[in-house]
Formats: sequence, C-alpha cells, structure tokens
Amino acid sequence: MAKKTLGIIGRKLGMTRVFSDDGSVVPVTVIAAGPCPVMQIRTQEKDGYAALQIGFDAREEKDLNKPERGHQAKAGKGFYNVLREIRLDSTEGYEAGQDITVEIFVPGDKIKVTGTSIGKGFQGPMKRHGFGGLRATHGTEKAHRSGGSIGHNTEPGKVMKGKKMAGHMGARTVTCINLEIFDVRPENNLILVKGQVPGHRNGLVMIRKQG
Repeated sequence: MAKKTLGIIGRKLGMTRVFSDDGSVVPVTVIAAGPCPVMQIRTQEKDGYAALQIGFDAREEKDLNKPERGHQAKAGKGFYNVLREIRLDSTEGYEAGQDITVEIFVPGDKIKVTGTSIGKGFQGPMKRHGFGGLRATHGTEKAHRSGGSIGHNTEPGKVMKGKKMAGHMGARTVTCINLEIFDVRPENNLILVKGQVPGHRNGLVMIRKQG
C-alpha cells in the first residue's frame, strides 16, 4: 500500500520560465500554496482513519452558515472557503491550529499534484479520442469528422460499454505524479514546479509528497 503523505492546498498562478544553475531554461508552474491551518484532526481510534483537515483561501465569518462557523471556529485560525482532508499513516505531532506551509517541501522533492482539468465542453471523437476521421474524398459527405460505426449486427445488437464516442471532454479530477519541485519561496508562499500541472489559471490544486 502506498504511503500516505502530507500535502498542502494551493492555487495555480500560471506558467513561466526560469534559469537553472547551468544556464538552461526550465519551464515551471507557479503555485501559491498555504499557509494551510489544521482545522480538525481525524484519528484511527475515533474516526476509523487518520487524517488532517486543512483550510485554504480565507473568507469572512458572515459568509458562512452557522454550522460552518461553529466547526471552523474550534481551530481558532479564522474562516476559509476550502476545507480538504489529507489522509496520513499517523497524525502524531500535529495539533489543531498548526500551520502547514510550503516549507514542508524542498527543491528536488518528487510530488504529485491533483487538480481539475480544463473543461472543453462537448467534443467529437477526433478531438476527444484522436480518431483519424473518414476519408476526405471519394464520396464522403458531411461525415468527415464522425466516429464511424459504433455497434455490431444482430449479436450482440448493442453498443458496448466504454465505446469511445463524442461527449463531455475535460473538467475531470487529474493527478500528475513524479513531478519535481524546482524552487520553494517561503517568503511569498510560492512553489515552482517543473513542467505543467492540471487545471486552469487560478484553479485549486492539492500538492502532496510522492509516497
């Protein structure tokens, strides 16, 4: 079983490029992450699993309903738009109100980043699945980008489950693994990740150490 590792919530600011020590250009994604206070601690004895609930993106108390205010007030760290649980092997050493910051990472760390991919709406099979399309000549009319036949004859007489067809593309939860941290800037709560991460600009991401 994979090790359950600590993580932090962040917001993808966009991509840029930086220079490494040898002068080469490195494309990076800039993520503003944390500080994320521990809002609640789940334990194996009480809840059946070990996890930390952390908060991100501060908001005003008046914007929350009464149950949300009561729950978040217990940690004494303010009020937040986003609450997420991070499952751990053990929660020993953590306490409510403790801040999780970008300093849990160092340059060179391998991480996995989870976000919501950019939604593309309803797309045809060529864009969605990379189909080649029908012939562009010899009588093909108004069907050049269609998916072709989708079923069988009398047996089994139905469209099989999982058939690649047109449909909603993107807007799914995606996790990229084995990404590398290029730099950590605690003074600005920034993490620079080599390459790209899922999601659009200003989208929420979860950054966890690679187990």
